[in-house]
Amino acid sequence: MALVRDDDGAGVTMTGIGILATGSYVPKQIVTGDDVAGPAGVTPEWIERKTQIVTRRYAAPDQATSDLAAQAANRALEQAGVPASALRYLIVSTSTPDSPQPPTSYVTQDLIGADRAACFDINVVCSGFVYGLALARALVAQEPGALALVVAADIYSRILDVTDRKTVVLLGDGAGAALVGQVPSGGFLDVELASFGHAQRLIRVDGGGTRMPLTDETVANGDHFFRMNGRGVRDFVMDNVPGAVQTLVERTGHRLGDVDHFVPHQANGVLLSELVTRCGLDTAQTHRTLERYGNTGSASAALALDDANQNGHLKADDLVLITTFGGGMSLGATLLRWTAAS
Repeated sequence: MALVRDDDGAGVTMTGIGILATGSYVPKQIVTGDDVAGPAGVTPEWIERKTQIVTRRYAAPDQATSDLAAQAANRALEQAGVPASALRYLIVSTSTPDSPQPPTSYVTQDLIGADRAACFDINVVCSGFVYGLALARALVAQEPGALALVVAADIYSRILDVTDRKTVVLLGDGAGAALVGQVPSGGFLDVELASFGHAQRLIRVDGGGTRMPLTDETVANGDHFFRMNGRGVRDFVMDNVPGAVQTLVERTGHRLGDVDHFVPHQANGVLLSELVTRCGLDTAQTHRTLERYGNTGSASAALALDDANQNGHLKADDLVLITTFGGGMSLGATLLRWTAAS
């Protein structure tokens, strides 16, 4: 909650901090199971059985992560009826930046005209959207009246090994955004964040940093590609996410059965179905976009949230649980009372 002093300074009003609007963007190119199955040595039927993903989207050659981020950002601002110049903070979550420098958020700022916004990038891989929301909530709390835009965007198609069936069948490109500010009531109830550095090797891109700069040798070895231990990731999720979700929900004075909407990271359809049951969220409406868009990294939960919002599924006072998990390893979850207009 935030404290806001009345204009005459005589009293203090309690307000919440919540999501005012959402937006998303996916590239035009549709990539089917037929497109990725052959080089990966599998069939489209195998892909759908193992992942429940039917299509995914790939960015055009002239699109960078900031281009996707700007599209999603503008759609969120349009929904809210807020100009970019009103933003105080712009947070971009990505693990596939335009370049090592400058920050992708600064390029996005220039593209949308958010000249007054203080900008920064965060990289928590697929958990970044919830981490960004937690940061935005804290920034608005210390500066009542401020607006913070969280944009999660990734272009994974540029770092995929087309022969690696563990990754190429899952991942696509996209962006999602949420505008955070004061709301009359409701909004964020609590946030749960956790990091597990001992499991850092489960998801990784080895090449391209200071430990292993890109050279002809590292490129030839495929060290610039995204790699994942699928079984290890599944075990991590099942061992850690259900407990974190239960802790978060109970800490707010609610029960898992009270949750109206579950918006998870869109990692894999089979995994998500198992996760819903393991978390005790079978009575909640689970929002999924992975069948159409695949796993879009940190953008995936943001995309699913906007899809639910745009389609009118989220109603005022609904209890919404957003849960993310990914490389690091990391997890993030937030519970909020919905207040944004659809």
